[in-house]
Amino acid sequence: MPYAVTLKWRDGRETTVDVRETETVIDATERAGLGVPYGCLYGACATCTGRLLEGDLVHVKRPRGLKPRHRQDGYFLLCVAEPRSDCRIEVGAEIQADLVPNPWK
Repeated sequence: MPYAVTLKWRDGRETTVDVRETETVIDATERAGLGVPYGCLYGACATCTGRLLEGDLVHVKRPRGLKPRHRQDGYFLLCVAEPRSDCRIEVGAEIQADLVPNPWK
């Protein structure tokens, strides 16, 4: 049974994608042709960081690109995360910037 995962960008866009059982959120967004950023696809680079707003999402591999405090604040690496219920997730390149401030700005 697929889960309905609603992706929310900070510019106000929202879209919902069906994520199959044992499918990561990034794999589902690629299948649907959505422009969610990603890099390594194994949980190390944090390019695909999303923030869970509602629902149940689990990491199926160790999210090496996140610190424990980031996970406690609801951030997930979508390349190694699978939903366990319908979810709402904030996505986009700005989400990773929440975790790693740029000292040059």
